[in-house]
Amino acid sequence: MCGIFGVMDKRRQVMDGSGIRQALSMMNERGSGEGAGYAAYGIYPDYQDCYALHVFFDNARESKAVVDATLEQWGTVEHDEAIPTYNQPNLRATSTPWRYFFRPDPSLAPGSASPEKDVITNLVMQINAGSNGAQVVSSGKNVGVFKAGGWPEDVANFYRIEDYEGYIWLAHNRYATKDPEKWERPDPFNLHDWSVVENGKITSYGTNRRYIESFGYTCSMSTDSEIITYLIDLLVRRHGLEINLAIRALAPPFWEDIDRMPKAERDLNRAIRLAYGSAAMNGPFTVVVANPDMMVGFTDRSKLRPMVVGECGDRLYISSEEAAIRALEPNVESITMPAAGEPVIGRVAP
Repeated sequence: MCGIFGVMDKRRQVMDGSGIRQALSMMNERGSGEGAGYAAYGIYPDYQDCYALHVFFDNARESKAVVDATLEQWGTVEHDEAIPTYNQPNLRATSTPWRYFFRPDPSLAPGSASPEKDVITNLVMQINAGSNGAQVVSSGKNVGVFKAGGWPEDVANFYRIEDYEGYIWLAHNRYATKDPEKWERPDPFNLHDWSVVENGKITSYGTNRRYIESFGYTCSMSTDSEIITYLIDLLVRRHGLEINLAIRALAPPFWEDIDRMPKAERDLNRAIRLAYGSAAMNGPFTVVVANPDMMVGFTDRSKLRPMVVGECGDRLYISSEEAAIRALEPNVESITMPAAGEPVIGRVAP
């Protein structure tokens, strides 16, 4: 099963990617060598007011021309360049990674409560649903996703991940069950502020996908993490739910457990289940999600996949295994294993 890892510094003190690489490599037995990825927040301070679009091109010349023309329709490109990569003998390069620093035109989303993010959402889905040989793999401000087909060490070395410094990191070691050759398949999955890594299988995928597509999202990647990211964006950004209530909608208690709750809590959980029944996720899973202000971990309501939480000073760690946490922080002060369905929410200081 996949290995996932997340670390957040509550004071926004940055850490380079070398320790994240080491932590993820501790869970190599959870992968199949066919995919790994890293996401980091705070890595582009020189362009922190732009949306950093990381794009995979199957054919850099032809695909890039299409993306360039599309971006012109949605806003302004401040700068673009190939993402620096370094040849790795165990990693077969199937795509060309590129990055754009982009300013969307908010007038293209009139009446929206968050026009820039709606423009980015529409832009990303237009590119990813097309047949132009391009995939946008991250699209947030001051955040980037770096992933490829290979073991965690190979992917980290390919991007020289130690050259990046962030205050929140997510990482994923993929156990491939389909499409192993596709670089966009590993987590993290990202849409503007939100990044997600997941271990497990969402057995309610069809229901969840139909539900999210009814709100205008286009699912082109056929992965659980794509669905989870869109659901969180819908519930938190568009519907205005607090993150703890959004998680309760995605991983709700069993009805019999709700019936035993005190009245006020019982009524709230019933209302959430009735309103968001089609958003509820079934199956075995652990999810770690981040945005610039928080990192959150939660499991399915039976905890069929592991989640270990560590704390040391200002840093919060969430992982599939304790060994990964101790690889990055040998003197970790607290290790806990939250109960099934109990979310862990860490927030960055204002």
